[in-house]
Amino acid sequence: MQTVLPNRDAFTEANGIAAQQECQSRPLGRIGSLEVRLAQHADEIAAAQEVRYRVFYDELGAKQDEAQALDRRDADRFDAICDHLLVVDTALPGPEHKRIVGTYRLLRQEKAVAAGGFYSEDEFELKELIARHPDQRFLELGRSCVLTEYRSKRTIEVLWQGIWAYVNRYDITVMAGCASFQGTDPAAHAEALSYLAHHCRSDGDWEIRAVPARYHRMDMKPADALDLKSALAAMPPLVKGYLRLGARIGDGCVIDEDFGTVDVFVVLPVQAISSRYINYYGSDAQRFAA
Repeated sequence: MQTVLPNRDAFTEANGIAAQQECQSRPLGRIGSLEVRLAQHADEIAAAQEVRYRVFYDELGAKQDEAQALDRRDADRFDAICDHLLVVDTALPGPEHKRIVGTYRLLRQEKAVAAGGFYSEDEFELKELIARHPDQRFLELGRSCVLTEYRSKRTIEVLWQGIWAYVNRYDITVMAGCASFQGTDPAAHAEALSYLAHHCRSDGDWEIRAVPARYHRMDMKPADALDLKSALAAMPPLVKGYLRLGARIGDGCVIDEDFGTVDVFVVLPVQAISSRYINYYGSDAQRFAA
């Protein structure tokens, strides 16, 4: 009888896939009944796309094509190469993929390079920024959304638990991506955008600009005419959250007609994150990142 030996390459690949699936199924953070982890299969990615649709299209009025209107999903070509961070309310009834209440899309540099680029390259000169930092590992964050009834400090904190654990798991050194102001008129956000331009600009090796064809000035008011309190009050919570962590903002904003937003670019080197937040998320990150 001939003994048939297992194919070592196939065995290694199968074990690698199994290990990756096990890694993805582990929680990256937890507060009360809210748990944050990565999507494990197509049903969960589809459920995340449905949550995005409810927020971006039903609530905020983004433009949709016929396929999106039929499927009721926010989807594009980048979904296939991204990791999808999910906030799941474990106290809700039904299958797990129906308990998703928030999501964030994560695109690692190596996956973006293999696929031809990052999502935000259509709006900002991200390729040039990355070229100046060949020793860094970039992560693009995007499509952040949470269902209305879950927009609380607790949900934001569990999302950041997950992001911080993910950053540690994959040795990410720079987080970057677009953040949005609602509406397509930069002048409507003159106070906040001007504050960002005067006080929060990325500079030096970290400078990044909107692509020339889509560039709109942010410094619509002089620095000495700004009211700090009203400028901060006019900023979206996501932008304020990034600034608290130590992020800087690129030069120029971009109008996204499809989503009905004014976009700014956020750059956050991990080494720039305030020590208080490292200490706050650090212990959980080490526990969940393994």
